[in-house]
Amino acid sequence: MSEEAKREEQSTKKRKKKTPQAEMSFLEHLEELRWHIIRSVVLIAVFAVAAFIMKDFIFNEIIFKPKMPDFWSNRMMAKLGEYVGSDALNINQHPLKLVSLKMADQFMLHFMVAIVLGLILAAPFIFFEIWKFIKPALYDKERKHASGAVFFTSLLFMIGILFGYFIIVPLSIDFLTTYSVSPEVENQINMRSYIGTVTSITFASGFIFLLPIFSFFLSKVGILTPKFMKNYRRHAYVIMFVVAAIITPPDVFSQIMVAIPLVVLYELSIFISKIVVKKREKRLSEI
Repeated sequence: MSEEAKREEQSTKKRKKKTPQAEMSFLEHLEELRWHIIRSVVLIAVFAVAAFIMKDFIFNEIIFKPKMPDFWSNRMMAKLGEYVGSDALNINQHPLKLVSLKMADQFMLHFMVAIVLGLILAAPFIFFEIWKFIKPALYDKERKHASGAVFFTSLLFMIGILFGYFIIVPLSIDFLTTYSVSPEVENQINMRSYIGTVTSITFASGFIFLLPIFSFFLSKVGILTPKFMKNYRRHAYVIMFVVAAIITPPDVFSQIMVAIPLVVLYELSIFISKIVVKKREKRLSEI
């Protein structure tokens, strides 16, 4: 048997190894996707209802806590400030009063916060539903290499959520609520603005920490390459340090504290992309 015939036979065997679901019609795929979406929405709703009921704990111990002097991050930053001799790290040491400007604001914000927490808490289950949907379309070898995708995606997302909540949120609150263009202007922080800042920063941080996962899949389909990421490494570093400088107090320690995890994620993404591209090139050379 010729080499070409052997390769064709191997390719046929790989196709046969795929589960029957991979051969489903378009409408059957839509039906399957619909049930994955329904299960995800139900889970989000369950967690959202639980968060809505636990109003006092959610708002007093989670949402409003980063603006309090006794918040863990604020206390740790104050201790770090004492150690390095910098008063700039004493963040959120003054009481911050919030105002509600519309009659329905508090109820609508209560509802919005419950939905956001429902999304965050249900995220690992949503990632699992996504994995269950795409798994049948993969070859056995691809499934083996991506077997830990749900775990690592959930882990990175939750680490990003915690990083955003405990590091970026308190630094941002201190900077944005104390910044002043003139003593003539008094800051009266709207509750909607405060909650929007806390939730958007926290949620965005979770997705930023998924950069290695995005790098893996984009490299897998040939959109992203380690060469591209290396060529634009300096540009990415500048952007990361500019973002860190904007949201942190004017001292080098807090800026580095925010920028270092972003740099590590970027370098990890380059490393992952390099491995994926190398494996893809090796597989193509064997065909």
